[in-house]
Amino acid sequence: MSELRTDRLILRNWRESDLAPWAAMNADPEVRAYFPDVLTREQSEASVARFRTGIARRGWGWWAVEVLDTGEFIGVTGLGPVEDGAPFAGLDPADDKAPFTAVEAGWRLPRSAWGHGYATEAARAALSYGFEDLALPEILAVTAATNLRSQAVMRRLGMTHDPADDFDDPAYPEGPLRRSVVYRIPAERQRRRTGE
Repeated sequence: MSELRTDRLILRNWRESDLAPWAAMNADPEVRAYFPDVLTREQSEASVARFRTGIARRGWGWWAVEVLDTGEFIGVTGLGPVEDGAPFAGLDPADDKAPFTAVEAGWRLPRSAWGHGYATEAARAALSYGFEDLALPEILAVTAATNLRSQAVMRRLGMTHDPADDFDDPAYPEGPLRRSVVYRIPAERQRRRTGE
């Protein structure tokens, strides 16, 4: 997969020119409000290296997002395998009672890109790719229980939340960011939503 396109956006592999705006985004305390801390330039560069490796290995992953009309880089959207040991599981395509390595969707945009519907538009493209091209049985999204903006995007995508899935993320220190919520959308619900 080289890139995904929507009416206004391109989800693509990362370029060197993305590093400076990506690092600036990750140094913004408002953008990182639901993470333990802001990132240094070196940490941001290391994350891009991981994103590139994932895309090269699997053909999909955490893509850079660009505005089609202007070429402006506006963050990240994509899909990623949930790390082993996560306190939640997905549905196995062959047995809906057996766990498999779950795949989650995510997004992060700079403040200048908030309020334009870009996160929902880009995430819809990632979900479509996950269901249509990868034949995933389900896609998850995880965020802090206090991150209402991100949860609103999840609901717009047709994802639903079951409080029984909520968990305390061990990667976060004690405090209001530790409680996490999981939203899910199975392939069947996505098909009904898109009329396929």
